[in-house]
Amino acid sequence: MFDACEWLNAPRRWSLTEKGLQVTTDAKSDFWQKTYYGFARDSGHFFGLARTGGFTAQMRIRARYDQLYDQAGLMVRMDENHWLKAGIEFSDGVACLGSVLTLGQSDWATGPYAGDPSDLYLRVTVDAGWLRLQYSADGHHWPLMRLSPFPVAETYRVGPMCCTPEREGLEVLFSDFTVTAPSGKDLHDLT
Repeated sequence: MFDACEWLNAPRRWSLTEKGLQVTTDAKSDFWQKTYYGFARDSGHFFGLARTGGFTAQMRIRARYDQLYDQAGLMVRMDENHWLKAGIEFSDGVACLGSVLTLGQSDWATGPYAGDPSDLYLRVTVDAGWLRLQYSADGHHWPLMRLSPFPVAETYRVGPMCCTPEREGLEVLFSDFTVTAPSGKDLHDLT
């Protein structure tokens, strides 16, 4: 799937290998829009695949987070004012599982992650005006992370995202990236 993706804000150092997409973040990279702090940033690294209509996307993210706001995960994007980013973000000395939904303005939902943050799976389903976000420690059990309305669009972009607002040099490996038709699973089906 990575071979069909295109960069928004390509990092200086990245490569596609048999292991997956390897990225090293640039300094001052971030995605936020009119947040609590009032600023807008659209400089994060996003490797997006164009998708028409609804879909389910899944991927594995491996990184070592140790600086404030180090983050990596996935993004679903329509434009700079309509997107979701989700994954691990380092905040207050702890690796947190979180998501930011931006519909003109960004929110932030986060909390400490009890699992191993250096190896995480994420899954997102976008279909019929709704977004369902799930996470997994093993790629088999998928608890719900977020369920929210999300704009219907003719085309979305979905794929890996990473940022380091306070530094450069976070090394991330993205792998096992798949995009299919919407899964259609029941909300409480965690498979």
